Order: sequence, then structure tokens, then C-alpha cells
Amino acid sequence: MDTAEDRGVITRAIFAGLCASLVGIGLARFAYTPLIPPMIDAHWFAAKDVIYLGAANLAGYLIGALVGRPAARRYGARSTLRAMMLLASAAFFACAYPLSVSWFFGWRLLSGISGGIIMVLVAMTVLPHVPAHRKGMASGAIFLGVGLGIAASGTVVPLLLDMGMRATWLGLGVLSLLLSGASWWCWPHAVHTHVPVGEPNAAAQAAVRGALNLVYAQYALMAIGLVPMMVFLVDYVARGLGWGTHTAAVFWIVYGVGAIIGPMGYGALSDRAGPALTSHLAIWLQVGVIVLMMFSTSHMVLLAATLVIGSFPPGIVPITLGRVQRILNGDVHAQNVAWSKATTVFALFQALAGYTYSYVFAQSGGNHRLLMGIGAGTLVMALVADGVKKALAKPVGALV
Repeated sequence: MDTAEDRGVITRAIFAGLCASLVGIGLARFAYTPLIPPMIDAHWFAAKDVIYLGAANLAGYLIGALVGRPAARRYGARSTLRAMMLLASAAFFACAYPLSVSWFFGWRLLSGISGGIIMVLVAMTVLPHVPAHRKGMASGAIFLGVGLGIAASGTVVPLLLDMGMRATWLGLGVLSLLLSGASWWCWPHAVHTHVPVGEPNAAAQAAVRGALNLVYAQYALMAIGLVPMMVFLVDYVARGLGWGTHTAAVFWIVYGVGAIIGPMGYGALSDRAGPALTSHLAIWLQVGVIVLMMFSTSHMVLLAATLVIGSFPPGIVPITLGRVQRILNGDVHAQNVAWSKATTVFALFQALAGYTYSYVFAQSGGNHRLLMGIGAGTLVMALVADGVKKALAKPVGALV
């Protein structure tokens, strides 16, 4: 049974993880979306440059996912996580001064690197201290920061914009710095892991590799599938449906509420039903609500669908992490390696999907429903991959 001291360590560690995901991903990535139109209106940069600068964070995220574990090995996970939160905070302050496109690009790239490193390290630093039966809920709480950042992008950022563009960037920097300070002493000491020794069982290793490859493939397909609604939702409501920017802003806030619910909700369900079944149910649910979004014109139906859609991007993180942990049960070192690979795969395919969807959108004359259909089809492919894998190798299916 956990002692009060143990519970205190766990609570502080989860709080630190939440702050890190909020600063490095929630704010550093998603707070940029509502800043795009005001930056163009304020003539900070040309419209094409503002969109180009938005992609810098995604490119940095991929770099961060690749260098996260080497950085932790060299400097320690706690020190690296603290440094990345400070780097993300510094990027906000630097972006308050649009000295040039290259200056802005460099800082947006650095903010993306900090987010990628945080995503790789944060769960594996915190979760070894959490009892097994609470890991799903704990990982959901850690990545709740992503959902809070999405919600803040639709609520806090518009309020800051009333004070001006520069004040908005500075305000985000102050908030990030406060969160960095609040979590500074809450990080737990790292759990030292070692590569297991002994003669490996070839059949068991092959089963584990197959199970992990399925997770990587499905995580990549989910990354592709979530992009259309994450990137084009506001434009679809405002221009595609002709409901205007005010209504679109309401939809983005509802999307943010879903993003807050998702990590904790899916994490708790993973603890009860298992991450594999939770993943299956979440994908089916997403396919259903995307179809609703494509063909319904009811405000209430689309608001409900948006709430569910918003739960998916941050919600699939604890689900996938739980699957990795189940497959590599007890081997913390292998879990760290596999989660780093999964994060890299997700970052790569999300970035590629962002550019591809933008190209298809332009070539199709702004057909939002086509993008939604492609996204839903990609998620169906993730379900098909699951079924095919289990049909071909039922013993492996038990692992995932």
C-alpha cells in the first residue's frame, strides 16, 4: 500500500509532467493557431511566411523526438526536462520581437525541439514511480497539459490579444516561466534502467517485434487521420459551412474542452479495459464522428462531434504509451526505446500529413469534406491493420 510520502512523490511528479506537456506542447504548438490571423493583420510577416513559420514547430518536434533520449543519457532526464521548459519559455519571449523571418523561424524550431524532447522523456521519467494499476490514469494526467494548451488557445490567447500582439507573446512567456518554476522541484529522480541480460528467446522476441511494429503503424495512421480536423476545423466551420468566424471560435473552444477530457478519460478506460481495447473503441468513435461532421449540418450534432474529435489528439498518447508498456512489461529500458520510436514515427507522419493535406486542399479547390474522408479512411486502415495482424498471429494479438 502506498504511504503518504509515496503518494506525495507521485502527485508532484504527475504535476511536473502536466506542466511540461502544457508548456512544451500545449502552449508552444497550439497557441500559435489563433495567432495566425492577428499576425497577418498586424503585418508582422506576409501571410505565406506566417504559415511557413507554423510548420517550423512541427519540424522541431521531429528533431526533438530523435534527440530526446541521447540528451537524457548525457545530461539526465530531470535536467533535460527543466532545460526544455526554459527553452520553450524563452522562445515565447523571443517571438514577441519579429526581427526577421529567420529569427522567428529559429525560435519556433527550438520550441518544437523542446516539445519533442518533452514528449519522449516526460512519461518515462514520471511513470516508473506510479503503481501499475494507476499508470493509465497517471499518463492521462501528464498529457492533460496538451489538452489544456488547446483549450487555452481558444480562451486565454484571445484575451491576451486584447492587449496587443507583443503582449500576447510576452504573456505566454510569463505563464510558461511560472509553470517551469512551479514544477522545478517536483521532478522525481530518474529510475536507472539497464539492458536485460541473458539468452533471448527468439520466438518471444519476434512476437514482441511484431506487436511493436503494429503499434508504430497504427500510431502513424492515427497521426495522419487526426490532422484534417485539427488543422482545418475552424476554416470548415467559418467558410465551408458559412457560419462565420465567431461560430468557428466556439467550435474551437469545444474542441479544446474535448482535448481536456480525452487524456484522463482514455487513460482511465485503459486501466479498466486495457489499452488495446480502448484504442480500438477510440478509433471507431472517431470514424463515426468524422462521418457525422461530413454530412450533418446541425449545430448541436456538430458541436457534440467536435467535442469527441477534440479528445482524440491528446487522448491517443496515453493509450499508445499503455500498449507499449503492456508489450514490454517490466522492461523499462525497452519501453523507453520503443516510446521514443513511436513518438518519432508520430511526429514524422504528422508533419508529412500536414503538408500533404495542404496540397490536396489547394488542388481540390478547398474541399474540406475530401480531407475528412481521407482522414477517416486512414483511421479505418488502422483498424484493418489490427484485424489483419491478429488474424495472422493470434499469440501476438494477446500482447497488444
